[in-house]
Amino acid sequence: MNLPQKSGRPAEPESTGPVSLDRSGSVSIVVRAKPGSKHSGITDVSTEAVGVSIAAPPTDGEANAELIRFLASVLDVKKSQVSLDKGSRSRDKILTVDSSLSPEEVLRRLRQSTD
Repeated sequence: MNLPQKSGRPAEPESTGPVSLDRSGSVSIVVRAKPGSKHSGITDVSTEAVGVSIAAPPTDGEANAELIRFLASVLDVKKSQVSLDKGSRSRDKILTVDSSLSPEEVLRRLRQSTD
């Protein structure tokens, strides 16, 4: 039986929708930010991204700081364990969580907090 072979790259860890394990062992979360909302909250968890409304304006990094603070509280980790990896000036962002949480546990906590 001939199975199709993948390119010579090492196998990437499996993605759990918008949450995955990166090469360094940290959990990456794809976020679609919605700044300027009345309150911060998770609006939806789709296969592409986690929708997060942010109660801060998209100026001077205020929305990014609030996003990190909010996700740290949802995931029950320290703010210093959550960092913005990509997308500081975009609504589509990638955040990294440096903790012992698995991607599955992060996804479970995000879904549990959905508005």
